[in-house]
Formats: sequence, structure tokens, C-alpha cells
Amino acid sequence: MAVSIRLKRFGRTNRPTWRIAVMDKRNARDGESIEEIGTYDTITDQKKEKVTIKADRALFWMSKGAQPSKTVHQLFKRHGVYASATAAAPAAAPATAPAAAPAAGAKPAAAPKKK
Repeated sequence: MAVSIRLKRFGRTNRPTWRIAVMDKRNARDGESIEEIGTYDTITDQKKEKVTIKADRALFWMSKGAQPSKTVHQLFKRHGVYASATAAAPAAAPATAPAAAPAAGAKPAAAPKKK
């Protein structure tokens, strides 16, 4: 099943609001969704209430292969969903201490000879 993260319209006439929904790509725009992970209100003036996103659920669905639409991708970038993914990712470097540098004037270790 091809899954996408896209906007689903609801609200009233001339007063649209949108839900950020995880849906099968084959479903209609306002059709059945798998999960609703946020809202987007295009009319309100309050910046905090304009967009709400469950970033953990968005990252979960993207890890499962869901593709965000262009508009949802821009909302995710603007509201730090991708930044929270990089902050939550474990560091690639090992947790052990770095190897000690050789002392000044010391001879480098010779590579073992082949027989």
C-alpha cells in the first residue's frame, strides 16, 4: 500500500481548515485516513494555533515509507519536524574515548610483513 502524508480539508464554506493525515494515495482528498497527525488553519492570526503537528507520529510514518506532499513537506520544514529527527538520532561516533596520539619523536608502528 502506497502511503502519503497530505492535507485533508474540513471546516465550513469559505472557512477552510485542514487536517494533516496519513492516507493511502489511492483515497480521495477528503476520504478515509489511516491516522490524523495534525491540523493546519489557514485563516487564524494566532501563529501558535495555525499549525499543530505530532512530530513523533510524522517521523514514525516517514520511517515506514510514507511520503509527505509538497505542502506538508514545507510545513514540516517550517515547524522543525525534520530538525527533531536529527536531534533524536543517535550519534554515529562511538562512545569510547579517542585513541591516544603517538608521543613526539616515537617511531610509527610497522605493518606486519607478508610471508
